[in-house]
Amino acid sequence: MAQASFNPHQIEELAAEAAGLIRDCTEGAALEALRLRYLGKRGEFTALLKGLKDVLPEDKPLIGKSLNLGKRRIEQALEQALGRIEQQREAAQRAAEVVDVTLPGRRPRRGSLHPLTQVLDEIVSIFENMGFVWEDGPEVESDWYNFKALNFPDDHPARDEQQTLFVDAGEHYGDVLLRTHTSPVQIRVMERQQPPVRMVCPGWVYRYDAIDATHYPMFSQVEGLLVDRDVTFGDLKGVLNEFVHRFYGSQTKTRFRPAFFPFTEPSAEVDISCFACSGSGVLGGKTCRLCQGTGWKEILGCGMVDPALYRNVGYDPDQYSGFAFGMGIERIAMFRYEVDDIKLFFEGDLRFLRQF
Repeated sequence: MAQASFNPHQIEELAAEAAGLIRDCTEGAALEALRLRYLGKRGEFTALLKGLKDVLPEDKPLIGKSLNLGKRRIEQALEQALGRIEQQREAAQRAAEVVDVTLPGRRPRRGSLHPLTQVLDEIVSIFENMGFVWEDGPEVESDWYNFKALNFPDDHPARDEQQTLFVDAGEHYGDVLLRTHTSPVQIRVMERQQPPVRMVCPGWVYRYDAIDATHYPMFSQVEGLLVDRDVTFGDLKGVLNEFVHRFYGSQTKTRFRPAFFPFTEPSAEVDISCFACSGSGVLGGKTCRLCQGTGWKEILGCGMVDPALYRNVGYDPDQYSGFAFGMGIERIAMFRYEVDDIKLFFEGDLRFLRQF
């Protein structure tokens, strides 16, 4: 019975039948169905392989050889068909992806400068046209440059850890910090250069602030310094008025209010007339949202350099005088573009940034 079921001729016919059907196959799913039909766990050829145990011992070598040759023939047919179907699929995919050179090209979206960069470049350009020079300095500073040389007393609130981000410098902890303003650059420039000095120092500064709509632990500033002989508060007003008129327009008014800064005396806050309501405080019959009905908007602080700073850098306060000013870039940008949340400048949301 075993010999009748495992005739080498029958094995060859079954293998030939399977190989022929596989060669004619053109789809992956159909090819897989044929593989299962013949070589699956319950496949026709698999059944013959399992039945080899019932063959008479003297016939096993011949029947076993026929089965192995038949199985190899089917496997080779499957491999060739799979390669052919894959080549056809890739060819069809390439044909579908052919570029039609007659179609107009798709221009990639162009990037643009960040709104803070745009505002910074414009501010610096205005002061450079007035003869100021761009200066730079380190963002990790010492207590001397950030506080002591700028006339901050030892008990000033800015020295508190709740206001300033100190760097863990081992035994020097408390003397190394992230600068809280760009004013240290002014000290560094005066240390290496005798008057006249006319400079602006843009850059990032850091403060231990809770994040809300108008505060962020990292922001940018532009500060300016002018030191020469016979510099007066009138010169300061003239420079800042010129900046305001170039940046906001010649119709914009300025207002100087008394203030206090450790490094300037006298000191002032500078307001400009609200350009949204033209300083009236009313917009569209309602209270102007931008200036809250005051007609004014604060933009920067300034003052005449305190003589103590001159002594710290080796200048003679009887020979030289000067002024300094500083402004936050984010504040200027928020005012100009009517942005009500400072976080928008740092979140990287393209829907916001593409407006500029």
